[in-house]
Amino acid sequence: MSSDPSPRLGEERSPQPSITRLPTGRAAFVGRTLRGPVGQPTRVSSFAQFQSVFGGLWQPSPLGYSVEQFFDNGGREATVVRVANGARGATVTLPAVDGRSLELRAVRPGTREFLRVCIDYDNLPAGDADAFNLTVQRVRARGSLHVEDQEIHRRLSIRASDGPRFVSEALARSALVRVVGAPPDARPARTVDADSGLATGWIGSNADGDDGAPLTDYDLIGSEDERTGMFALDDAEPFDLLYVPPLERERDVGLATWVVAERFCRRRRALLIVDPPQAWQTADDAIEGFEAWGFQSENATLFFPRMLAYDKLRGRFETFAPGGAVAGMLARRDARMPPWEESEESVEPVLRPGYKPACQVTEAQRVRLRTFGVNALLSLRPALRRPERPRTLAAGSVADFRYLASRRTHSFILNCILRGTRWAASAAPGPDAFAAIEAQVREFLGDLYRSGAFPGRGPDDAYFVVCDESLNPPAATRRGLRFVVGFAATRAGEFHGYRVEPAPDGGDAQPVTVNRWRDARFSPEQVEWIDRLANRLEA
Repeated sequence: MSSDPSPRLGEERSPQPSITRLPTGRAAFVGRTLRGPVGQPTRVSSFAQFQSVFGGLWQPSPLGYSVEQFFDNGGREATVVRVANGARGATVTLPAVDGRSLELRAVRPGTREFLRVCIDYDNLPAGDADAFNLTVQRVRARGSLHVEDQEIHRRLSIRASDGPRFVSEALARSALVRVVGAPPDARPARTVDADSGLATGWIGSNADGDDGAPLTDYDLIGSEDERTGMFALDDAEPFDLLYVPPLERERDVGLATWVVAERFCRRRRALLIVDPPQAWQTADDAIEGFEAWGFQSENATLFFPRMLAYDKLRGRFETFAPGGAVAGMLARRDARMPPWEESEESVEPVLRPGYKPACQVTEAQRVRLRTFGVNALLSLRPALRRPERPRTLAAGSVADFRYLASRRTHSFILNCILRGTRWAASAAPGPDAFAAIEAQVREFLGDLYRSGAFPGRGPDDAYFVVCDESLNPPAATRRGLRFVVGFAATRAGEFHGYRVEPAPDGGDAQPVTVNRWRDARFSPEQVEWIDRLANRLEA
């Protein structure tokens, strides 16, 4: 199958929209925050926005510091998932006309979630003694008039027989409060102004919110079925960097979390940023401890050592895990050039002023650490040696995946193709659909070729894409298209090949090797076609 970088004369372009290049340098953070929604991926584009939603810096949790360091070092966009361990929302007590009370609880837990509630009977039928209007506001601080969010629920009822109007049922859909226990038999009393006793007033939340206990690895991992912990990111917009900050300042994330996070990143084709353990105080500690540590992956990267940064809450320089700053450095590099492009300025990223490594690493120690796939964290680019290409934690992997740029380029290409071909998940197999998917993917890869994504390759051996009946048998009852795509590997004549099956929620890309097609467990008809393709490529 030809791999021309542009359509041939007379060849029709794909009727589908062109595959767009997804942005890179988007980071996701998972951890404990002072406030904000729990288990809901929330995008922020500045640290000021993070402060507004999640409460900013908080000494018990490193996540706020990591997000600050991300933006300080060049980050542009982050998705944050708040995780809590036993945290509880504050309550609001609304006296009822029968002497009992209607109890509400804040959906968002913690001691920094401040609500106030108003009850009125305005514009209600005179004979409806069970109805009331309820207004809930989230305010910046207790007693504050700065309203951050508001909900108005009109004509609620205290009677369960009123169906959707029943207060417990209606507030089950609220983003601010839930009913605690059984409502009273009578509606809540109208709130009045404490000073005049006439105008509508407010009742504030009680001081019984709880921030919960420090996180555990189980909290960070969460449940895939329930979309908790890091799996809440399954509902997030695309990201290509994942960082899980330490559980506490002096408590590392456990190896179990790194293993699950790596598998999650492999499925999402994202890069996991791993912190060096606190026990690695010196480069010699890291060299001696790496083999016992035992974590390796082509989908992860690690920068050593930890770093010194100013702690605004404590008013002095402190030692921090570097992952947030590393994500910021990678995002800063991505803002200037695509993942595959490497210049002397961008090959070895450095920390911004105000940040520096916590210990010295000699050149000999850097060389030794690089054999493990560990990168040296720098605040200045050395002038007397050639910059080193950052590596992944894949010392024994194929050459392409030992280096960060190659690994990220590879993931970028697959993510763009999977997202751009989602229409094929509902397409009926047939010659027109086969031609459309081939043309669409070939157009995208041709554009990357012209941008220099496949250096050292000619226009006929940079990539290929095939979609035909051998991959989509006429007897199949399913809808949707499968196709095989390959693009140039580092070694001449070799490709990274994938069998792609698009889906509305992301799809799947299973690796296949041109020289080992039979390992893909294709049908006999597919194997026959693959052998023909392999012979043509090798020729």
